[in-house]
Amino acid sequence: MPFDSTGKISFDHIYTAPDPRPFFGTLERVGYHIPQLAKPYFAKLGAAHPAERPTVLDVGCSYGVNAALQRCDATMDDLYAHYTDPAVRALDHAALVEADRKRVRTGNPRFYGLDSSAPALEYALAAGFLDEVLHADLERDDPDGTQQKLLDDVDVVVSTGCVGYVTEKTLTRVARGARPWMAHFVLRMFSYEPVAESLAELGYETAEVGGVFKQRRFASAEEQAQILDTLSAAGVDPTGLESDGWLYAQLYVSRPEGSAAELAAVLETAD
Repeated sequence: MPFDSTGKISFDHIYTAPDPRPFFGTLERVGYHIPQLAKPYFAKLGAAHPAERPTVLDVGCSYGVNAALQRCDATMDDLYAHYTDPAVRALDHAALVEADRKRVRTGNPRFYGLDSSAPALEYALAAGFLDEVLHADLERDDPDGTQQKLLDDVDVVVSTGCVGYVTEKTLTRVARGARPWMAHFVLRMFSYEPVAESLAELGYETAEVGGVFKQRRFASAEEQAQILDTLSAAGVDPTGLESDGWLYAQLYVSRPEGSAAELAAVLETAD
């Protein structure tokens, strides 16, 4: 597989398939499970928000994985087993959509998804994982009128690994709408500081939630060596973490009103 500019293996090809089977078939092999670790934190965040039925925007949502975990009352292992089952792999597209729709339990919260992959968004919407989708590149462009109306509905913004590829350009464009709360799992090779500084200009406070979170195993020794070099250049010590074979993330919360530190303390009780 090719490497991207950060030294990570590029998985771009699995995000543009018409359904999630290549996504789950590929990422199972590297133990990708940060959405599972994020699930209780995102649930706690939604419960803490004053909105009766919060609207959650997942940035870099791909096939709506974070929403599917909650809406299908599933684990990542459940989704891996489902999408790699030979019987499910044999289904045609329409039958797979129908099978997935039967797994969805509607209810709180509402889920919106933002991504640059039209096929992934189309699938997540058709399967009922997401209620609305924004196919946009907010790194480059301001949201159009329709997209802005959706952003104006958003109470909570979450992500599990896109920050570093998505920057403060996207997140400040999102924040200018309804000034939502934010929770982002950010790989340790990337700094959240540029995002925090840009959000501060909009009146946000930022705090880090204690602990580190495994994202996935390195796909190869070459990938690990390149990421260790990237961490070293950023002044991040990988000892006992990335040096042992896994990519790790940290969780940051940003809040426009009230104490971000208090919100981080609430999330630290998630399990």
